[in-house]
Amino acid sequence: MDDLAGFLRTRRSRVDPAAVGIATDSRRRVDGLRREEVAHLSGVSVDYYVRLEQGRATQPSEQVLDALARVLGLDGIEREHLGRLARRRRRRAKAPSGRVRPEVLRVLDLVADAPALIMDHRLDVLAGNHLAALLYGRPLRGLNTARHIFLEEAERGLYADWEKCTLDVVGHLRLAAGQYPEDRRLASLIGELAMGSERFRRLWARADVRARTHGRKAYRHPLVGLLELHQENFALPDDSGMELLVLSAAPGSPTEDGLRLLAGLGRDSAAAHPPAQVRVRD
Repeated sequence: MDDLAGFLRTRRSRVDPAAVGIATDSRRRVDGLRREEVAHLSGVSVDYYVRLEQGRATQPSEQVLDALARVLGLDGIEREHLGRLARRRRRRAKAPSGRVRPEVLRVLDLVADAPALIMDHRLDVLAGNHLAALLYGRPLRGLNTARHIFLEEAERGLYADWEKCTLDVVGHLRLAAGQYPEDRRLASLIGELAMGSERFRRLWARADVRARTHGRKAYRHPLVGLLELHQENFALPDDSGMELLVLSAAPGSPTEDGLRLLAGLGRDSAAAHPPAQVRVRD
């Protein structure tokens, strides 16, 4: 799903030669740095760097990785990803089981006034509260937010910042692919997205990596309008790969009113129909 050689090639192509003191002219035919330039700036032999990009050299030292990260201008997330790819042959992480502890589900039940989800590294929703189901306007059972964004919501537009969401999703899946290279379900998901979405294919080819972080998340809900929420991510312990995501509204904001209205509509609907089960994985 991902490899050290490909990641190095994409990062090398994005470095501006002038930014690292290399003069260029109109005869230059490559984007970014040449292999020999990366080798020289990193303090490694050209032959060794070529073997890295060809997948013939394995297990580079931390010093070499630090030098490459410096030359290629990698940020902290990209540097971690580079190290993970380089260590792949030494230790292969098993994909987490996806089993949510009952104690965690009890915590989820305590979040009453904001949509809250538990999500795994594949972006599968493992559990969610009732307000989260109302936000998505569908049962949470079987919901994968990557599939939802690329294959189901591209036209209907639940996501007000759809293009940014797609960047975040692809960057996260890149990280997950580097962490769990033998996760067949993750590989199958990536293949499905690549087959079904031209935008996904283009973004995946860029090899960008991103960590899920807190920040603004905006939704255009068909019943209550624009909801400008703040997402906080809480990583669950024990290397589970899961996170608790809580989407809150600023006090006194139109979005807070919108969530109250959405919850009220949900209560009215529940009075007429039994509520859907929102704990979607055991």
